[in-house]
Amino acid sequence: MGAELRGTGPQRWRGMAPGSQKDLGYFSVQAADATRVILCESAIDAISCWLLHPASLCLSTSGARPNPRWLPALLAQHLDVYCGFDADATGDAMAEQMIALHPSLRRLRPSRHDWNDVLKSRYA
Repeated sequence: MGAELRGTGPQRWRGMAPGSQKDLGYFSVQAADATRVILCESAIDAISCWLLHPASLCLSTSGARPNPRWLPALLAQHLDVYCGFDADATGDAMAEQMIALHPSLRRLRPSRHDWNDVLKSRYA
C-alpha cells in the first residue's frame, strides 16, 4: 500500500513514497502467536517496539492518526490493542482521541520520546 521513507543523512526528513495510501494498510511485525497489538507512529518504531515486546503484533500507522480506516477490522479480532504513539504532545493527543473513539484501546506510552529511542537507550 506504500512505503514510509526516512532520511539518514545530515538533514533529517520523513515522508511517504509517491502513491502510498496509508488508509489501505499498515506495516507490521509480529510473533506467530501475538497476544496483543501495539500501534506505533512509524515503521522504525514498530520494529523497535517489537524487539522490546516480542509477543506482540507491532504496526505502524504512518503518523499519529486517531482513526485509520483499517482500525475497526483490527479491533474486531478481539486482541488487546494499545496505542503506543510517541511520548509527546501530538502522540498524547492522538492517543486520547483514538481511545475516545475506541474505548477498548489502552495507552502504552514509551518511556523515551519513541520506541526507537527506548531501544537505543538499552544499548547505549
